Amino acid sequence: MRWLVAFAFVAQAIAAPLSLHGSGDGFSTPGVALAWAVARGTAESSTFVVVRVAVDRAKYPWLSVVGADPFTKAELVRVAPTMVDATYDVRMARGTFGDHPNTEFRFYASESDARAGAPALVVYYHGVPDTAPEIADAAKLSQYLNERIGKLK
Repeated sequence: MRWLVAFAFVAQAIAAPLSLHGSGDGFSTPGVALAWAVARGTAESSTFVVVRVAVDRAKYPWLSVVGADPFTKAELVRVAPTMVDATYDVRMARGTFGDHPNTEFRFYASESDARAGAPALVVYYHGVPDTAPEIADAAKLSQYLNERIGKLK
């Protein structure tokens, strides 16, 4: 009986994804880089948080993004599981961070893992990083994100 309990514990530990706390407007770990910025609109309703995600597709070809309320645990699917290119922009209305301030970037090793909701890596944030710049010009925002990703790799 003890070996069964030990086996269940080990199996659960193996199945648990690596979970890392994102830090600042730029984050990297082997296979993943994230760069945050705010696309400032003329009003709050037209202001978006943009996160450029760069992945090693051999390691993490699938991604989903979920917002969460830390108190109720209610989730908002920001990006359903999707196959991503080497870079992928996640656009989220800044106003949605009031009710769902926590964000989880879930990276999957395969389509079957994505469909099963079994990420290999989770990078989580508590709110929008204070260091994320606000940029009104779309071309300058894209340039900033490209440069930030380049420095993180």
